[in-house]
Amino acid sequence: MTESKKRHIAILGSTGSIGTQAVDVIKAHPDQFQVEVLTTNNNAELLIQQAVELKPNVVVICNKDRYDQVFSALDPLDIKVYAGAKSIASVVQMDTIDMVLTAMVGYAGLLPTIKAIEAGKSIALANKETLVVAGELITQLAAQKAVNIYPVDSEHSAIFQCLVGEFHNPIEKIILTASGGPFRGKSREFLSTVTKAQALKHPNWTMGAKITIDSATLMNKGLEVIEAKWLFGLRSNQIDVIVHPQSIIHSLVQFEDGSLKAQMGLPDMRLPIQFALGYPNRLKSDFPRFNFMDYSSLTFEQPDRETFRNLQLAFDALDKGGNAACIINAANEVAVEAFLHDQIGFLEISELIESCLAKATFIQHPTYDDYVSTDEETRRLARERIKSLV
Repeated sequence: MTESKKRHIAILGSTGSIGTQAVDVIKAHPDQFQVEVLTTNNNAELLIQQAVELKPNVVVICNKDRYDQVFSALDPLDIKVYAGAKSIASVVQMDTIDMVLTAMVGYAGLLPTIKAIEAGKSIALANKETLVVAGELITQLAAQKAVNIYPVDSEHSAIFQCLVGEFHNPIEKIILTASGGPFRGKSREFLSTVTKAQALKHPNWTMGAKITIDSATLMNKGLEVIEAKWLFGLRSNQIDVIVHPQSIIHSLVQFEDGSLKAQMGLPDMRLPIQFALGYPNRLKSDFPRFNFMDYSSLTFEQPDRETFRNLQLAFDALDKGGNAACIINAANEVAVEAFLHDQIGFLEISELIESCLAKATFIQHPTYDDYVSTDEETRRLARERIKSLV
């Protein structure tokens, strides 16, 4: 490929788990990709290192206190440096960007994604909260702007890969697979005493702290259920979840004739990242290959929605509609942060989310401003409840 035909990428959250793996993918394919923008919340040192190596046009450091450090390091290289969350929402609209990889964690990814879609940029979506919080708004806007959203989550990438060549065939249902996390099969009595150190030890995947805790509570799977509804235009009764501890089958699609298609592979996030960035082409890689002889059996079981309440709460929010998913997302972000700071116990995460879902103002047809106010109200309610528990 010539320089002009390279796909110019903005990586939002370049120093996180997804962002750093995306950088690895891009470095492996210098003829295919050029990094245009890198952003981080606080990790100035790694941002500088990435920028020196990849020579982007622009970098953004959200933490304004770290701006001088980043500017001093990168200004001599003619790399533009900006600070603050608002700067991310601005730079994604740059004419030189072809695709925006949204790898920011949580609600913070919503506004930059909206601005990128409004500017007509293709989206590689690793920030599931964007569709969880405002799925209707995002999908309508993407349709209006003729913008493609390519899923990066391994499960949604698997569904997407199974649908390639099948887009004209109606989906009967999809089956999202879950590893079950570190506490699969454990009782509520056991979960009442688990520590954050135990919860952060995922058996199969290497992820950031927030997503790892979400996996342990099954909220990660609940958020993926809501995301799948918007990505693939489904009803809640068309989405099933099955626990698959080996994490080899990443998800499945069942068609109206009864056929099932599955996407398989070793648990490696670089594969779905590369598929999204390179679509419609499958780019050559040196990723480890799956060998059936290494896995004598692949097993499946039903998730325990009573012990792991978050999964059921996500289905409840999906059925309720409106801003309900926005409420559970905000409550969960506050709850996970509190758990990581030893302010609440593991089981209290679900209790806090359920309390906020009952108390926060419900809006059947929310606007963007409604989502913002819902997020603020829910976080306030959640923090008030945490104070009462401490």
